Amino acid sequence: MYQYILFDLDGTLTDPGIGISNSVAYALEKYNISVEDRTELYKFIGPPLQDSFMEFYGFSEMESKRAVEYYREYFRDKGIFENEVYEGIPELLQTLKGSGKQVILATSKPEEFAIQILEHFNLIQYFDFVAGATMDGSRSEKADIIQYALEHCMIKDKSKVIMVGDRKHDIIGAAQNKLPAIGVLFGYGSEEELRSAGVKYLARTSFDILKYISRSVSLC
Repeated sequence: MYQYILFDLDGTLTDPGIGISNSVAYALEKYNISVEDRTELYKFIGPPLQDSFMEFYGFSEMESKRAVEYYREYFRDKGIFENEVYEGIPELLQTLKGSGKQVILATSKPEEFAIQILEHFNLIQYFDFVAGATMDGSRSEKADIIQYALEHCMIKDKSKVIMVGDRKHDIIGAAQNKLPAIGVLFGYGSEEELRSAGVKYLARTSFDILKYISRSVSLC
């Protein structure tokens, strides 16, 4: 049975759509780029920000680094709290901790922000460790963040570890660390995206996550 449960944050535990899209829009406005439909910016949820500015708007590496700085200007004070916890998540985390599981966060969001969010929503009490990206971008890829979490927690037996996330980056990052993953369908990744990334298990609700972890029942 799985003993170590790694969770993504954005789109898996909380819905950050408003905060992230507002922060991205704020950064883009610095480059005279206006986006009227904020849902177009939901594609920024999940991947490393610098990569997204380069991929979606053709920014150079230098422009992207500066855009991330602008993004954080808004996010640090406002966007971070334009967020809400998905239904059933506190109960899921409480149940996992109560059953003796080790619960670990593995997010591409900078650790500083991730800890603030968990504290704000009173979720930090359920986590044994928070692994996130560094502010300078030296650790930003999901595979590296997962590896960091495994090493810090001194986890050797990967057969007891599973990753839970909503985007392809979570699934691919888990696979690169030889871990299985549960893809959640209430976040920002589509079923097609998750299946294409090689996910083996799909959860439509937080209860489905618990059911799979507890009973090893395939949810696809």
